[in-house]
Amino acid sequence: MNRRLLIILGCALLGGAAASYLAYRLVGTGSGSVQAPLSQVVIATRDLQIGTLIGPPDVRMGPWAGTLPKGVLLKLDSALNRGAIADMYEGEPVLADRLAAAGTGGGLAAIIPTGMRASAVRVDEVVGLAGFVTPGMRVDVLMSGIPPGGNPADGPRVNTLLQNIQVLSAGANLQKDSEGKPQQVQVVNLLVTPEQAEKLTLASSQTRIQLILRNPLDTQTTSPPGTMMSTLFGTSPAHPLKPPGPALGDKPRVARKDTGELGSAPPPALPLPQTPAYKTRVVEVLNGAAKAQVTFTIQENPK
Repeated sequence: MNRRLLIILGCALLGGAAASYLAYRLVGTGSGSVQAPLSQVVIATRDLQIGTLIGPPDVRMGPWAGTLPKGVLLKLDSALNRGAIADMYEGEPVLADRLAAAGTGGGLAAIIPTGMRASAVRVDEVVGLAGFVTPGMRVDVLMSGIPPGGNPADGPRVNTLLQNIQVLSAGANLQKDSEGKPQQVQVVNLLVTPEQAEKLTLASSQTRIQLILRNPLDTQTTSPPGTMMSTLFGTSPAHPLKPPGPALGDKPRVARKDTGELGSAPPPALPLPQTPAYKTRVVEVLNGAAKAQVTFTIQENPK
């Protein structure tokens, strides 16, 4: 009885071992058939910011398993000496559409699209140092000053110059003050068209520029009327605009009583001359012991 039981257990163990080995071979053969070959691609060795000029320490060749990303670079030379136009991170494959064209170099000029310009605007320390304006944000440009031909008594006027403008870069720039000493000035580069660059340059030199942050998803432009200092205090402008009158030389036209047709209005009646009124005054003149009276006739209420 015990011998028969041992034979049955031995056969069961042998069958289980054979089945396990067969399953292992089948799984190993199946996984080997679907494994994709490794490819060598260009990989970033560190975090790269916009405008960085790619050099040998910034990229390397590394293995990539699976399907290759669209536009990935397969040669190290194709990435060298080209500027980054988008942020890249360590271990990420380098794509062609994230690099500027060969020969354009790096820096800010490499990320300016065709037909656009980068215009520098000076801002105060609160906007620059606090990090309120960073690359990629959208801003509106406001200008404040006294308009040409305006009355200084009305105070300065604020108008919206540009809307929904992209910020390319923000940082400090070394300039010299009136005494020739170097000082740091906060500068923001805005992406504008050539026409907008002309307006921005003129406004920067003649008025005060202020940047206003806006939601990047809000692309709607508005038409604010502008604000004057006199209106903030609830006072009317010193020289209000007069309603336009008839052109010089035009005569008013009125309806005739007899026919109802329009005709020229009669000239206004001239006032009659008034006869001036005169009064007599007597003045006594003393000359030592002698006395004399002098009579004067004067006009009453002369104009």
